[in-house]
Amino acid sequence: MSEFHEHIKVAIPALRRYARALTRDAETADDIVQDTLVRALRSEHLFHGGDTRAWLYTILTNLNRNRLRTLSRRPALAPIKDSDAATGGPEAGGRDITRALDELAEDQRSALLLVVLEGLTYREVAEVQGVPIGTVMSRLARARSQIKAYLDGERPTLRRVK
Repeated sequence: MSEFHEHIKVAIPALRRYARALTRDAETADDIVQDTLVRALRSEHLFHGGDTRAWLYTILTNLNRNRLRTLSRRPALAPIKDSDAATGGPEAGGRDITRALDELAEDQRSALLLVVLEGLTYREVAEVQGVPIGTVMSRLARARSQIKAYLDGERPTLRRVK
């Protein structure tokens, strides 16, 4: 097995973890990871060295963006779940964080998950998202601030546009 294939094989668990956190659905995450691996293997000739893991995250992130674009063109239908009922107590904490993550903009959630869950550096996240490192820092600061405000029970502030 080539070194390239070995790097891909080692990255699969991290890709699955990131995809599941990003999509919040195991089946969708597995589909995106599979598509990522297929594209990476088909495009091996386009990889000119560097960090294989960051390259795979870039492919996965782009596939997820395409998926979200397609979904945004369809009407949103969401079944009512038992977990949608308001609950109190310590067991509600995990759901609060999940809901706080759901409230974030996609780019902010992606940056936060890459740093916190996958342990990528800001520079690696900037490469994956195709933005300057300052933009990554800004997205992370906004994401952390919004999650803190959500968990503290603050209402989102409206920005005044002149």
